[in-house]
Amino acid sequence: MTTSLKRMPGWAKILSAVVLVLVILGAGLQLSLLPGLRDVFREETHDRTGPTLLKSIQDMSRYDAASGNFQVVVDLEKDTKYLPDAVRGTRTLYVGAGTVDAYVDLGKIHDEDVKVNKDRTSATLRLPHAALGKPALDPDQSYAVSKQRGLLDRLGDVFSDNPNDERAVQRLAARHIGDAAKKTELTARAEENTTGMLKGLLGSLGFKEVKVTYGS
Repeated sequence: MTTSLKRMPGWAKILSAVVLVLVILGAGLQLSLLPGLRDVFREETHDRTGPTLLKSIQDMSRYDAASGNFQVVVDLEKDTKYLPDAVRGTRTLYVGAGTVDAYVDLGKIHDEDVKVNKDRTSATLRLPHAALGKPALDPDQSYAVSKQRGLLDRLGDVFSDNPNDERAVQRLAARHIGDAAKKTELTARAEENTTGMLKGLLGSLGFKEVKVTYGS
């Protein structure tokens, strides 16, 4: 039998190996369907993550008064001037979903910004204008729709796993969301909600008249 194998041409040996692999896989599939043997082929997931370390604690003095939900479709294309896209170039369509919070920094209030009458029935507060926080992408709602890569880029992916492309499209999505938030009424809504919160809080403490203004 050893002599016959040596006489087989190369293509016949490859075909025999492929058939053998298919037979083994088929046998494994049949065994997995038999009662009592399914657990042998069941895939298990083990979380071996180490302990989470607390790096720092920061005191928060801002009041998050409004939040906007945004979605953008990023079309990011990179190409080379003297090479066609089929050879060198990438194009990624990415759906980015995220939020932007609008807040009022109560930590910037000084003593002269709060005025209370003697009877403690009237109060005037001057607060800084509301500001926008950094855009936060939602990883569960953000995803790549398609990725097109040139031949050289696909070959490069075989030898390296470079996450820079994904980070670049994520940063671009966050930037577009941040720019869109600036064109909305988020800060105005935040100031309105902050005023309502303070009037309700001071009203519960006995203040009958509460005036809130914004600006330096």
